[in-house]
Amino acid sequence: MDEACTVNLTVKYLTKKWTLLIILELYKGPGHTRRFSELKDSLSDITQKILSERLKELEEEGILTRRVDATSFPVKSEYTLTKSGLELVDVIRGIKMWALKWKIDNIPCGCQDCKVCVL
Repeated sequence: MDEACTVNLTVKYLTKKWTLLIILELYKGPGHTRRFSELKDSLSDITQKILSERLKELEEEGILTRRVDATSFPVKSEYTLTKSGLELVDVIRGIKMWALKWKIDNIPCGCQDCKVCVL
């Protein structure tokens, strides 16, 4: 596959470990927003370094925005899905529906609404 192919480039950043789970955790937050500490708590096995890296990459790709509140200590960072990020959740939901329909060894999902599902 050509290195400049849109599919190739998109798959490279979306398939990095934790990326899709971070997007889904943001989606579940009020206003599709979560603080860094909330994301870290909900993704218990992720390291702070990896979470920071993935959030920065997703911000650079326009999937989320970051707001920093430096008026208090410690400084608080909030991350919110953009319109692009919200559309990506629809793509993830479509992949989930495909997997539930076609994957033979899949465990049936008890929650079809990704807003409350951990995928």
